[in-house]
Amino acid sequence: MVTTTAPPSKPSARTPARRKAGMSRKRREALAAYAFLAPDTIGLLIFVAIPMLLAFGVAFFKVDGFGNYQFIGLGNYRLMAGDDQLWASLEVTAKYVVTFVPIAFVVSFALAMLVRNHFKGIGWVRSAFFLPNVVSLVVVGLIWQFLLVDKRGALSRLLAPFGLGDVSFLGTPSLALGTYVVISVWFLMGYQMLVFLAGLKDVPKELEDAAAIDGAGPWQRFRYVIWPLLRPTSFFVVVNSTIGAVTGLQAFDLVYVLTKGGPARATSTVVLYIYEQAFTFNNMGYAAALTTVVVALLIICTGLMFGFTRGGRFDED
Repeated sequence: MVTTTAPPSKPSARTPARRKAGMSRKRREALAAYAFLAPDTIGLLIFVAIPMLLAFGVAFFKVDGFGNYQFIGLGNYRLMAGDDQLWASLEVTAKYVVTFVPIAFVVSFALAMLVRNHFKGIGWVRSAFFLPNVVSLVVVGLIWQFLLVDKRGALSRLLAPFGLGDVSFLGTPSLALGTYVVISVWFLMGYQMLVFLAGLKDVPKELEDAAAIDGAGPWQRFRYVIWPLLRPTSFFVVVNSTIGAVTGLQAFDLVYVLTKGGPARATSTVVLYIYEQAFTFNNMGYAAALTTVVVALLIICTGLMFGFTRGGRFDED
């Protein structure tokens, strides 16, 4: 019996062309990605990275208001140990963070759960909650200053029938920081509400329906279905609000317009203190050293939060 063997198949002539076309497509996609990332990267380098490096370098000099530089090494950092106003500002900032972050978290999450499901006029309700966040913080501060002005403000007149018309919310040291926290929560709750809404949109409805069929009540569905899937979103909100409470706009703009750090330094945040050292006392070197220390503390705190929570994923994967 004669057997014949088929000749070996030749590689398709189109294979190199296809491979070349695939490589060129990947190259075009990579170039497009780099093109989209380039503006943000350049902006971060120019407005964030380079100023941070310059501030780190200036921290080793004594700089006066006339642009004279005198190298003093770690002198600016040694001054911090005996700076009582710095430690007082750090204490005010710490009180503000531990008060503002949990209250804003709870309020914004409650609002997100409230407006999660569709009902008539939901768009208007969501817009009303988010509206304060689109207003300039300077305008927000002026509005609240007008409302809280002693004895003549709108809030004082509303509270007058209850015997609280003479209360100075911004002029009393024991009340000023709490008032500042309330205004900050009112301003930022809409933004954090939208972040939570985005996280709730990613929770599969099928899981909630399956839990309901199995007899789980609203609290059980929240605890065992919604909350575990919202942990990364919650982690983002906590980290973002913590950084914002220390170095964000509300840590300077709002407090500067409302109280300028008073009364009796009761609302003097560390960012406001750095501003005073730089632009009131012309102590640029000391202000730069303070900035590097605050940034280092934020990096350490954020790193610890990432390490302990694994970016919001507490359970083992």
